Amino acid sequence: MVSAVPRLFCLVDVTDDVALLPDLAGAGVDGFQVRAKSLADGALVSFTRGVIEAVRPHGAVVVVNDRVDVALAGGADGVHLGRTDLPVADARRIAPGLLVGATCRSRDHAAEAARDGADYAGIGPVFASASKRGLPDPLGVPAVETAAGELPLVAIGGISVADVPALRAAGAHGVAVIAAIWGARDPVGSAKELVAELA
Repeated sequence: MVSAVPRLFCLVDVTDDVALLPDLAGAGVDGFQVRAKSLADGALVSFTRGVIEAVRPHGAVVVVNDRVDVALAGGADGVHLGRTDLPVADARRIAPGLLVGATCRSRDHAAEAARDGADYAGIGPVFASASKRGLPDPLGVPAVETAAGELPLVAIGGISVADVPALRAAGAHGVAVIAAIWGARDPVGSAKELVAELA
């Protein structure tokens, strides 16, 4: 059974304070994306299992960035695929029960992902972000509005609590964040603010 698409994804790496994961999930963060590119495969599977153990008791969904094999081996709920990763249609065929997200930068991308069986589209970067190197130019809020309607849209890239109302008004189903939680002085407090804006 495919999980519901979360409203708030928190990306998680090994450098983050994973001891806070149960508190973040308890605060209402309903999705976590494991993105730990520095780990070898076995360690990545173990890390994924640890994230699941920390947040699933609170009902949160865990997806793995890029790796269908790790998502399946680790028992995750889904996978998020970039434009150069395994095609969505192949991921859907291999893992029909997983929640599948696809990175998109336009309505055409979102329509293609929908045809191929994706459950949601991650659109971005919406704003400039320092969390990942080599990102394309920011799309801005209007691109979210243009792409809305094909799949539930999860906006990502430089998003703060203050940006959420405009993104929701533009048609975003939810948001995915890194610095808005992990870079905050009070990560759990920031998570609660994000959850409140997305309610």
